Amino acid sequence: MSKIQVLDQITIDKIAAGEVIERPASVVKELAENAIDAGATAVTVEIKEGGITFMRIADNGIGIDKEDVRAAFLRHSTSKIRSAEDLAHISSLGFRGEALSSIAAVSQVELLTKTKEAEFGVRYKIAGGKEESLEDAGAPDGTTFLIRQLFYNTPARRKFLKTAMTEASHVGDLVTRLALSHPEVSFRFINNGQVKLHTSGNGNLKDVIYHIYGREIASNLIEVDFERKGIHITGYLGKPLISRGNRNFENYFVDGRYIKSSIISKAIEDGYKDFTMQHKYPFVVLYLDVDTEHVDVNVHPTKMDVRFNNQQEIYNTLFAAVDDGLHERELIPEVTLDDIKIPEEPKDCKSNFPEEPKESKKNLPKKSEAEHTEKLRTSLQSPQNEDEKLQYFMNEMKKRVYSYHEALHENKQETTPALSNTDSCKPQKNVSVQDSYKPQKDIPVQDSYKPQKNIPVQNSYKPQRNVQAQGSQIAEAPNYTAKQVPAEKPQQLNFFEEKLLEPQAKAEHKIIGQVFDTYWLVEFHDNLYIIDQHAAHERVLYEQTLKGMKTREFTSQLISPPIVLNLSMQEAELLRLYMDQFTRIGFEIEEFGQDSYAVRAVPDNLFSIAKKELLMEMIDSLSDEINRNAPSNLIDEKIASMSCKAAVKGNMRLSAAEVDTLITELLSLDNPYHCPHGRPTIIAMSRRELEKKFKRIV
Repeated sequence: MSKIQVLDQITIDKIAAGEVIERPASVVKELAENAIDAGATAVTVEIKEGGITFMRIADNGIGIDKEDVRAAFLRHSTSKIRSAEDLAHISSLGFRGEALSSIAAVSQVELLTKTKEAEFGVRYKIAGGKEESLEDAGAPDGTTFLIRQLFYNTPARRKFLKTAMTEASHVGDLVTRLALSHPEVSFRFINNGQVKLHTSGNGNLKDVIYHIYGREIASNLIEVDFERKGIHITGYLGKPLISRGNRNFENYFVDGRYIKSSIISKAIEDGYKDFTMQHKYPFVVLYLDVDTEHVDVNVHPTKMDVRFNNQQEIYNTLFAAVDDGLHERELIPEVTLDDIKIPEEPKDCKSNFPEEPKESKKNLPKKSEAEHTEKLRTSLQSPQNEDEKLQYFMNEMKKRVYSYHEALHENKQETTPALSNTDSCKPQKNVSVQDSYKPQKDIPVQDSYKPQKNIPVQNSYKPQRNVQAQGSQIAEAPNYTAKQVPAEKPQQLNFFEEKLLEPQAKAEHKIIGQVFDTYWLVEFHDNLYIIDQHAAHERVLYEQTLKGMKTREFTSQLISPPIVLNLSMQEAELLRLYMDQFTRIGFEIEEFGQDSYAVRAVPDNLFSIAKKELLMEMIDSLSDEINRNAPSNLIDEKIASMSCKAAVKGNMRLSAAEVDTLITELLSLDNPYHCPHGRPTIIAMSRRELEKKFKRIV
């Protein structure tokens, strides 16, 4: 009997299905991509129990003709390509013709489809690769797949699935990526009867980002539009303050296809290297439009991996796009104090405002005040929307504050002695209302509180929609009543109008002093800047060393005993390849037996920190197949990074003259906003934020 036998078709299909269908998310990916290829503008994904027992993927695409339904479920049957030559110019998401066959081999599938021209739709059922029925049925235009009992006939595969919650999270993550890759398509994701995601499909990528990730991320984006050598990159970069501890927020798409690529990830992370700390990863949504001749998507059955025949060009272009986008703006993170819950008023201090004199209270009808309170309570309890509640609240506040100060002005002569008896609440005399909410002798009180004509009061107090009520941009007018200044969530400031680190601004810097022997306070216009002396000095030393190494003559310092490096075959080859670069900057290295090398001298500026670990780290950094710099520059960067150990530390007192010199040196740097390890050197707090915390503005 022959030992080698040809497997039957069902077994072949099950083996093939194992390559394409790994979990419920794999099914959703294949069918949703088919929907996009079919020209759908709306795709619905519904799952139950993580998609293990039920999945529904519906679209409004062109549908499938009745005569093509059976053929669609055969292996390697497709409408996307016709010959091997077409593989070099693939523009569709699917093309292998394996998806439907693989899904039908391991689940119970029901297909309901109709083309626009057909009078009736088609219902087709197939389970375990065996056809059950094909019949006419009423159906809307488009295609709907019902997938039940995934891996029901391969229990060994089914037991390796995770919990329903874990599988549902994988499906949700996939739908999120699909929505980002195609903002022109409306995606709806339903999990166990609950709508988890529903995008509009209006083609606006920023709207999709806002809908998925929320206001904090959507308000901290930098738009990118970069093109070089036929590679076009568009999308958004997240500002460094929204970095994460994993790569889940790195979203990149090649020709509309969601993929995973170590080359693209490396280019993005290297572009952010100066802006983020170690083990922190950026938020990006980037589209790479590359000529299909340079991309091979026929690498893996799941089509998650692609290969580029111009890897270095892809890396260089993407790195330049990220680097230019981040350096185009001067970004200093603005900090805000967390909102503090206001405690109950102490018995000896009933209000932060002056008490109303008894005479003024007589002028306010009690009934009217009670009606206002009751109306306000009723309004807030009624099922109005949030805007109406806030609008009504601000109108009522306007009336009450205005009437209060009208009465207070009429009794101005009696107001001052009628204040709270507690010294801690007692207002000082001759202080303007705008500064302390208390009347100044020669200024009518209502002029300080009363909104200007033709400017609604709610614009002075009410934060605008979609903008969180904290922080502000640096270039804002101090007259907050007259100007409609939106209050924003803490964000990195864009200093196009007023730049702290510009030579012409140096004369306006006001150094206030040092706190905790580490941080220096600098006042500039309407902002307070806090400079970390250690991080700032690190950055100065790093860039100065890097520039100096390109121009200076190097001297070597002999070390005894020499450092012996035992290298692998690959490491030894790298060292031999780049020996000239090591020699140029001051190293003396000679062979010391098989694949061993003795380091007898090092550059003089590395003498104190020259260790075996440092040298091995430098060699390892040269082993990457893709790099943005020449090998000599990589070595220079490593040495410059090591030289940062000489920077002034925290808890070291500096004189004002030394800090002034440090700030002057910061002015000349390419990136003065982050130390070489990604930590910020400067943070800012706006005057508005301070005034909000002291309740000078509401």
